Amino acid sequence: MLARMRTASCSCGQLKVTCEGEPIRVSMCHCLACQKRTGSAFALTARWPADRVTIEGRAQEYQRTGDEGSTATFRFCPTCGASVYFDSDGMPGMIAVPVGAFADPTFPPPQIAVYTTRRHPWAVTTLAIEELD
Repeated sequence: MLARMRTASCSCGQLKVTCEGEPIRVSMCHCLACQKRTGSAFALTARWPADRVTIEGRAQEYQRTGDEGSTATFRFCPTCGASVYFDSDGMPGMIAVPVGAFADPTFPPPQIAVYTTRRHPWAVTTLAIEELD
């Protein structure tokens, strides 16, 4: 049986990532940095082993050190500015992709939520999600 392939891209389509198989984790992050990065009240991110991700196109990079000391390198399109993928030295060998970059309403829901102490009080979900803080 062939593994499912999912493709995420920036708004203009210049930068793409194709991910093979199911994500190993889909998470919802409420940290303030993710709120600023996404322009939303939280971020939804899916992760795959790097050897199951193919990247096409040009990317600019932005690095940020998180609260726990790990450094994430975010890749975004130099034309339209949309974030498409990132990695972190805190999770070596993994590629993370913002769920919205897939533009797929059938994408699997998050299993965990982090930084819930920073969640907006109105940002509630009916999903059974494990909360890690």
